Amino acid sequence: MQIQGQIVDILNKRIFSGEITVENGKISSIIEKEHNVQEYILPGFIDAHIHIESSMLVPSEFAKIAVLHGTVATISDPHEIANVLGKDGVYYMIENGKKVPLKFHFGAPSCVPATFFETAGAVIDSEEIKELMAHPDIYYLAEMMNYPGVLFDDTAVLKKIAWAKHFNKPVDGHAPGLRGEPIKKYISAGISTDHECFTYDEAAEKLSLGMKVLIREGSAAKNFEALIDLLSENYENMMFCSDDKHPDDLIVGHINQLCARAIAKGFDVFKVLQVACVNPVKHYKMDVGLLQKNDAADFIVVENLTDFKVKQTFINGELVAENGKSFVQHVDFEKPNNFNTSAKVLNDFKIESSAKTIRVIEALEGQLITNEIHCAPKIVDGNLVSDVENDVLKMAVVNRYSDAEPAIAFIKNFGLKKGAIASSVAHDCHNIVVVGTTDEEILNAVNLIIRNTGGICAVNGDIKKSLALPVAGIMSDKDGWKTGKLYQEIDAMAKELGSSLKAPFMTLSFMALLVIPDLKLSDKGLFSGKQFAFTDLEVYW
Repeated sequence: MQIQGQIVDILNKRIFSGEITVENGKISSIIEKEHNVQEYILPGFIDAHIHIESSMLVPSEFAKIAVLHGTVATISDPHEIANVLGKDGVYYMIENGKKVPLKFHFGAPSCVPATFFETAGAVIDSEEIKELMAHPDIYYLAEMMNYPGVLFDDTAVLKKIAWAKHFNKPVDGHAPGLRGEPIKKYISAGISTDHECFTYDEAAEKLSLGMKVLIREGSAAKNFEALIDLLSENYENMMFCSDDKHPDDLIVGHINQLCARAIAKGFDVFKVLQVACVNPVKHYKMDVGLLQKNDAADFIVVENLTDFKVKQTFINGELVAENGKSFVQHVDFEKPNNFNTSAKVLNDFKIESSAKTIRVIEALEGQLITNEIHCAPKIVDGNLVSDVENDVLKMAVVNRYSDAEPAIAFIKNFGLKKGAIASSVAHDCHNIVVVGTTDEEILNAVNLIIRNTGGICAVNGDIKKSLALPVAGIMSDKDGWKTGKLYQEIDAMAKELGSSLKAPFMTLSFMALLVIPDLKLSDKGLFSGKQFAFTDLEVYW
């Protein structure tokens, strides 16, 4: 195969009119040649940190859509499925990903479960990390969320890091807000990246200490605007990532969108493309070509270098997408799961109290972090109930792995005026999380998720919309477009019920993630991320 265009040589910072010859999936020659083709040829885009499961699609279905946007590879942490199915879940993702051309590079999940303050479906200990790190299809130790374990020299945590070093594979970080001496110790343990920076100063400090910083722009956490001004001076040590991207957002765009936004802000195109295409390949030693002779023929053709509209995507010389049409074929896949809780009853969600003040989770638009605020509760017949007028709504987390009493808390900024929304996509243990305006609506939403053995839903009386997620309770068995369309309908219903959040289900999915401060709810109770301990719902003065 031969292809002509304006060749973007990122490594040498030049663009020239040329012709590329591909033989047996590799670039056999790149020559300068005059022609009239004005389209640009450049290396494919890479998402440097993503949980494929958060797209609610198995890898093979994710690939169908991602290639349309010029994505040729990902750095993927499978800790979502690992929390449900353990290392078998990791192997499931690897094998499913191998059935399609997109180059998935999976890591070994370092924190399964993320903490022992919640119920997960599995545990991955240091011996299993050793097994995974020895596997040729595991490229790195995935995000070390247990930063207290690193800081306090937890033996099990340090063993996992040691196995990554033993196999000469990088260690990803996860240290939101960590500064000063603690971040220095965290880095000194051998942790090389962080995708959790949410302020310019935090990212600048981590960069100055030798960390690679990822600019994250997902469906919930959006840090592009806060961090992008660091790119000009730090482009050799930054990458773009999604972290978590819901299917409706993936249909619209991927890393190509971040490149377009950066160019619109006036950043140098070679610096932007180094962040988007080159740095992940070098850091993770990825099996991905960079548009050089003898490289794998992984490249894209775009109309221009401003909006990066993708005309064609090639992986190993194979045309996998062209003009909005994906050529990635459907493959059959199994639907493993781990869902072992029975239907709930109304009394499960009642909570007797005479409290004067309660702790409330304050959800923040576009952030995974939350605040702890204190509010006067609404009490009816001696029970705490949702205060719809003041937007202090009842929330529950229900153990999906066995029958147990739900944990109850209250949350602000979901804005629901009626009904309830629920999801079994609840990082990281993927228990059922629900927010609703009445106990009855909360019950209905939870039982709908249980009947579907996983999914998301919105309910309002007799009106119910749900997306079943039978693969581990977190991924669909449908194709990406059907999944995305149904997700859009449920998202729209949540907003019709009153939610003002841009991505209510994505935000909901992080309200049980204890390793992101400050106040969260696990299936075992209300948890303070600052104290890293359980705390009471009632505030005692």
